Amino acid sequence: MFSMSPSRPLLRRSLVATLISALAGGCSTLPPYQRPSAEVPAQYAGAAPGWAQAAPADAAPRGPWWTVFDDPVLNQLEARIDVSNQTVRKAVAQVQQARSLVDYQRAGFFPTITAGVTQDRTRTSQNVEFRALAGKTIPDYAAGVSASWEPDLFGRVRDSVTGAQADAQASEADLEGVRLSMSADLAADYFALRSLDTQKKLLDDSVTAYAAALKLLQQQLANGAIDASAVAQATTQLEATRTQDTDIDVTRAQMQHAIATLVGEPASTFTLPPNGSNATPPAIPIGLPSQLLERRPDIAAAERRVASANAQIGVAHAAFFPDLVLSASAGLESTFFAPWLTAPSLFWSLGSQLAGTLFDGGRRTATLHGATAQYDGTVADYRQTVLVAFQQVEDNLSALHSLADEADSQQRATTAADLSLRLTTNRFNAGAVSYLDVVTAQTIALTNQRIADQIAARQLESSVLLLKALGGTWGDRPADTAATATAAGAPA
Repeated sequence: MFSMSPSRPLLRRSLVATLISALAGGCSTLPPYQRPSAEVPAQYAGAAPGWAQAAPADAAPRGPWWTVFDDPVLNQLEARIDVSNQTVRKAVAQVQQARSLVDYQRAGFFPTITAGVTQDRTRTSQNVEFRALAGKTIPDYAAGVSASWEPDLFGRVRDSVTGAQADAQASEADLEGVRLSMSADLAADYFALRSLDTQKKLLDDSVTAYAAALKLLQQQLANGAIDASAVAQATTQLEATRTQDTDIDVTRAQMQHAIATLVGEPASTFTLPPNGSNATPPAIPIGLPSQLLERRPDIAAAERRVASANAQIGVAHAAFFPDLVLSASAGLESTFFAPWLTAPSLFWSLGSQLAGTLFDGGRRTATLHGATAQYDGTVADYRQTVLVAFQQVEDNLSALHSLADEADSQQRATTAADLSLRLTTNRFNAGAVSYLDVVTAQTIALTNQRIADQIAARQLESSVLLLKALGGTWGDRPADTAATATAAGAPA
């Protein structure tokens, strides 16, 4: 008979050495990860001449970017976002959920230990032959502890932890993205409300002036100095302006309700006093395009999801290798309760199992292909997110540049309309023109002033959207950063 007994000790030692090495170091099927490449322009095409390039400060924490507007009321409202905004609270809960999944996956590194106590009574049929206990009722008392452990030989658990950590980091970036979005929405709504207050004040003043003019014309009509057409024209102008004034109230109420929802307060209990003062768009240091990859939380979240998808490829690879399970159990068992706690009642067992799948109809291969396809999809999502980010920055840079020119042109038009109104009024008082000319000049002046106010509101909105597109001001004190940019030549 052929015998291999002389080589069995050598084979046994080789297997033990291999097992110890695997347990100590482990193997990993995780593919090496690198952040996906994305095309980054050298500079922003839409930046107007004079915009300052911010000094790199990628390691600095993201600060309260809205303070660049230097508005105490806005600062107070923004402080309520983290506390009361329900969308932010949901994002915080999702971060906590993602972190718990990391702990869940990390638990796979440790053994599972169970303990239990059982008591039962068993009776064997009396009609069963060749059994010594046939027809007898046997009680059984047992208590024991069992442990099982699956060493992470091929990195399945490690890769799962890596993927869960990447998902948790993506959730944290999502939280920052939600905070940025909510704070930007609040700032945009706030400045829209401020613009409505400015227009409301303009219309209120116009209504007061038109009412006084109508009263004067009615007196002149009563004295026979003018005909009734001038009174009709003045009445039409006054009522049309009152209609616009009332419409402002409707829009302002809706904007106030939107702000209440953002700060987590019922609309019926929230009020913002009117403030007709003009806000000035701040100087914004736009930085370099390459810094956008670190500033934007949505880009960070997309990149972390690529890392998570890469880890899932490692998990899918690990499924092709066998699993080793080590188990142990010990306890006490006795038919009678009295000797249950004595040494003869002790039982124990030690064992191990190495098992792998030989054939599954291609399921593991399909899972690996699916994980690879998911990775490719997340890479495409990352690159698309980068492209959209640059588009949003360029859109708002171009908008600010164009709105600055538009504001200058409109200011000249408004000044000319005011001068025309004064000259026409003087000519009417001198009897050189009819009141229709005055009404026309007043309408043109009011329209131009409202257009100027609306352009100023659009400039503030574009400033907010640009800060959002840039990922928020990078630094502890954004106001200081903006002042530095202004000193360096950024437009005010």
